Amino acid sequence: MSSDGPPTAPLSPRLARARMAVSRHAAALFWERGVAATSGDDIAEAAGVSPRSVWRYFRSKESCVEPLLAASVYRFMAALDRWPLGSSLEEFLLAELSDDPSSPEQIEDDLSALRMIALAATEPAIRSAWLMVCDEAERQLVTVVARRLDLTTTNPQVRVCAAAATAAVRVVNEDISIAALRDHQQFTAAEVIHRLADAVRASTAETGFAGPARS
Repeated sequence: MSSDGPPTAPLSPRLARARMAVSRHAAALFWERGVAATSGDDIAEAAGVSPRSVWRYFRSKESCVEPLLAASVYRFMAALDRWPLGSSLEEFLLAELSDDPSSPEQIEDDLSALRMIALAATEPAIRSAWLMVCDEAERQLVTVVARRLDLTTTNPQVRVCAAAATAAVRVVNEDISIAALRDHQQFTAAEVIHRLADAVRASTAETGFAGPARS
């Protein structure tokens, strides 16, 4: 059973919190039990809401993880919107990380998102949810690209650049998630940032969006 999908209008803070709470429980259950072994009723019970509420918030049980995935990805895109024109991408992101340390809840959310991204490699419905989040992130990035390239948001070059940069971020997130959870590799925040910056720079080299390579 599913609804027609999540609300398209801007969410109230209360509704956003409710959806995130459901998302956290859904991600935990998917990781612990597996997607096939988890029902919408299971998610509702774990979150302490009615099954009707779950279907009102989300179009499917797998889409329940979208708010959790979005929190991490959109935070990165929002950071790019604050990126000064005269600063390198690495310098800016490293400063952002130092000036805005993650809360324990945010760290746990990022870990859960990491798990869902890794799970998306083998679960098509979770991958669909992940790609939906990336598609919205691409739309958000268009305004950032337009500002940095001094072009309009409708310019094809801007849209292609945003698509390429978002794809680069997606691939790095997937590679790191799988390496960390399957192969037990460890990454420092600086290593992740440099990988992201290098991937964005390589994917948008023709536009100069990410600036010169670091020395």
